[in-house]
Amino acid sequence: MDARTLEELLDTLGEPVLRVLAAPAGLTTPVTEVLLHDAGAPFPRRAPGALLLAVGARAGDIGPLARDAAQARMAGLVVRDGDGQPDTVAAAQAHGLALLAVDEDAAWHHVHLLLASAVGSRPGAAGGGAAFGDLFALANAVAAAVGGATVVEDARQRILAYSTVPGQAVDEARRQSILGRQVPSSPENTEQYRALFAAPGPLRLAALDGDELPRLAVAIRAGGETLGSIWVVDDGRLGRDAEAALTQGASTAALLLLRARASEELSRHLTSDLLRRLLDGTADPAGAGHRLGLAVGTPVRVAAFTLDSAVSAPDGEQTALRLLDLVRLQCEARYGRHACVLVDGHVYALLPVTDERGGERHRRLAEDIVRRAGQALRVPVRAGLGDVVPDLAAVRDSRDDADLVLRVLGPDEDVAAATDVRARVTLLRLRELIGEQRALTAGAWREVLAYDAEHGTEYARTLVCWLDSGCDMARAAKLLAVHPNTCRYRVRQAQQHLGIDLDDPDERLVLWLQLRTLGGLRGSPAAGAARSAGRDRTSR
Repeated sequence: MDARTLEELLDTLGEPVLRVLAAPAGLTTPVTEVLLHDAGAPFPRRAPGALLLAVGARAGDIGPLARDAAQARMAGLVVRDGDGQPDTVAAAQAHGLALLAVDEDAAWHHVHLLLASAVGSRPGAAGGGAAFGDLFALANAVAAAVGGATVVEDARQRILAYSTVPGQAVDEARRQSILGRQVPSSPENTEQYRALFAAPGPLRLAALDGDELPRLAVAIRAGGETLGSIWVVDDGRLGRDAEAALTQGASTAALLLLRARASEELSRHLTSDLLRRLLDGTADPAGAGHRLGLAVGTPVRVAAFTLDSAVSAPDGEQTALRLLDLVRLQCEARYGRHACVLVDGHVYALLPVTDERGGERHRRLAEDIVRRAGQALRVPVRAGLGDVVPDLAAVRDSRDDADLVLRVLGPDEDVAAATDVRARVTLLRLRELIGEQRALTAGAWREVLAYDAEHGTEYARTLVCWLDSGCDMARAAKLLAVHPNTCRYRVRQAQQHLGIDLDDPDERLVLWLQLRTLGGLRGSPAAGAARSAGRDRTSR
C-alpha cells in the first residue's frame, strides 16, 4: 500500500482537525504510520515517515523531541495548538520536520485513531480496491480449504470476487453470474437467500434445476449486520471440515468488506470535499484533476440538482441526502470516477465532456435523474446545467451558471442548460446590477407603476407588451387579450399623463429594461389575459 502524503491527510481530516505550523520539506512528504510519544519508553531508533504525537510534551520539550524524531527519520510532530510557539516552529524547521497542531481540547487517543485510520485507508480509483483484491485471494483460499469453486457476494447479490483454483467443478449458473457480476433474479434464488440469511451458520442448498450443482453457503455478518455471503459449488467432493473452513472464511470476509466500505466512504469524502473546494475556487486545479482522474485540459461542466422549493418535503435534509445518493449512483454508472457533493441544499455533479456529443449526454443524464429522483422521493426535482468550461480552473464559472439556471427556470421547466435560458439569466444579472445603483433605479418606470397602483390602470403592463412586441399594436393587443384600439388608447394615455417620450428609442429601451428587470413584468399571454379580464373599461 502506498504511503499517504501530508497533503492527503490534511484533505482527509480538514483544517479544523489538523493545522500546518511548519512544513520545511513540503506537503508531499509521505506518512507511513502514527506513533504516540511516551516519555518513559525508549525512543524509536528508526521510524521513517512516522508522525509522532507529542503526548504530554510541553513547549520546552519539543526541541529535543524534534532532534530525536529527525534522527529516526520521522515525517513530523503533532502538538497541541498552545504548544506551537515560535521556538517550537523554529526547532521543527531546523530539523526538517513538519509540525502539525490539533485543537487544545482534542483527546490524544481520538487524534491517534483519526490519523491512523486516514494513514491506513488510502482510497483507490474505485474505492476499496485493495480490499477487493484481497477478496479474490480469500476466495481462492476458501476454495482450496473447502474443496469447491467459491464466489463472494455483497448483500445485493453482486459478485465481488471468485476463485480460480484449477480443476474444481463449476456449472453454467456460476459462469453466467461471474460474467454478469450479478446473481440472476428469480423467485427460487430469493427463497434461497432468505433461508441463508436466516440461518445461524453454513447452509447446504439444493440445486435449482437439473443442470446446476448444489451449493454450500454462509452469510457474512458483522455486528448483527449482513454484509454479503460466500457460496461454494458442492460437487460431492467437499472436505470433511468444509463448514468450519467456510465459517472462518466468512469471518475474514467480514473484515475485508468493512475495510472496503471504510475505504469507499473515505474516497467519497475526499472527492466530495475536493469538489466543494473546486466549486468555491479554493482548490488547486492541477492537483484536483490528478485526484479525480481527469487528464489536463479535459472540458467539464457542473450540473446542479435541487428539490423544488415550491413543494416542502417532510424531511428536507434527509430528502436532500437521498437526492445526493441518487445523483451519485447515476453519475457513477456513466462516468465511473466522479465527484458529487451537497452544498446548501443543492447537489452538484462534475461531468466530464468525453466527446463532441458530451453536452447531449449531460442533458439526457440530467433528465433521467430528475425523472427517477422525482419518482423515488415523491418530490419534484429540478436541474440546471452550467456552461462547458475548458478545464477544472473554470469550474466555479460553470457552477455559477448552473445556479443561475435554477433561479430562472419557469414553473413548467425541470431541466435547462445555460444556453437555453441565456436571455433570462442576462436579465436576472442586469436586475441585480441595476438594483445596486441608485442612479440606475430612477426613471419613468416608477411613475408608471405608481400611477397604475393609484388609478387601477394597466399602463405598465401594456407598455411592456407593446415594447416586447416591437411596438406592434396588434401583437401587443393579442398578448393583453384586448382590442388593438384599447392597447393604442392606453399607450397614448400613458404618454399624456406621465410625459413619457415613446418616440425616443433610448427612452423606450430604458423604460422596457427597467420594467422587465426592476418591475418584474413580461409580456406573457397568460398573465396578460388574467390581468386584463374584466378590467378594460376601468383601465380606459
